[in-house]
Amino acid sequence: MRNESIIIEEIKAIINVARETAVKVVDHQRVLMYWHIGKRIFEEEQHGADRAVYGAQLIKYLSEKLQPQFGRGFSARNLNLFRQFYRGFPIVQTLSAQLSWSHYSLLTTIQESDKREFYQIETVKNNWSFRQVQRQIESHLYERLLLSSDKHKVLSVARNEKNPENPKDIIKDPMVLEFLGLKPEAAYYEKDLENGLITHLQEFMLELGNGFSFVARQKRIHLDGDDFFVDLVFYNRLLQCFVIIELKTHKVTHQDIGQLQMYVNYYDRIEKLTHETPTVGILLCLEKNDTVVKFTLPENSNIIASKYQLYLPTAEQLAEEIEKEISKQKDIDHDNFSNGNA
Repeated sequence: MRNESIIIEEIKAIINVARETAVKVVDHQRVLMYWHIGKRIFEEEQHGADRAVYGAQLIKYLSEKLQPQFGRGFSARNLNLFRQFYRGFPIVQTLSAQLSWSHYSLLTTIQESDKREFYQIETVKNNWSFRQVQRQIESHLYERLLLSSDKHKVLSVARNEKNPENPKDIIKDPMVLEFLGLKPEAAYYEKDLENGLITHLQEFMLELGNGFSFVARQKRIHLDGDDFFVDLVFYNRLLQCFVIIELKTHKVTHQDIGQLQMYVNYYDRIEKLTHETPTVGILLCLEKNDTVVKFTLPENSNIIASKYQLYLPTAEQLAEEIEKEISKQKDIDHDNFSNGNA
């Protein structure tokens, strides 16, 4: 009976793979159908003298004619979405068979072309589900990466044109941990934060980004009779280094930075292999003082203080943060110029 049970499992696997493939093929054909419909509508509306008025009338007319035979999927709202879909993705060869219509209908709502391209590439690369890419858009992943890098670098890394050279190219500030379900006003301890991140490790890995693998929690370091415990240890294959995360539920202090620096030094001197790059330390804290961080650490340090927040940020909050960073960089450039360092 052993051989019979093995063959049953193998046949079941073949059936399941075939079904999944069939669903993907059908859905991709649906994506292509909607694209061609959107292209035809767009081309037709260009013939009107007043294109906006003619386009609205055309979509209304088409909907009235198509819905009785083909159903509510061809409502005026959806036909307009097909038109937007074509305009957002005008080259049919760029459409990925890996993405469903649900993915594309979500990506189509993004107005900025660079931002839309970024989410399309990252969705394909990371095999994000609809819910995952929706969460990344709602958490303003693209804008948060822009806070630590520039648009060119963000897109180059996404397109695999270059590997990240600096940890800041992929590490976000702030990190959004809304999936923990912790209330900002509630009292909780670092242990609660750590337990929540381990319980929701898949969501946390999604937030951390590309290339991260979980290594350990509460990693014990024994130094000449004294024991220390590192909160979380990851490895990043893109940076080819260990990434140590220390959790703080208060405003970061220079003592916190010194503690993390010791852990980073230990990993660099004991754990790191010769082909690997220097260890990165992330101080994940509720609040931080950038000036304290700057003067506590040596220049070009691999330690990054990143704030976390327990709720999804608004676009306005991210825009304000980006403006702050731009203003801060202008001040730095001005100081460098004034000191003759330009």
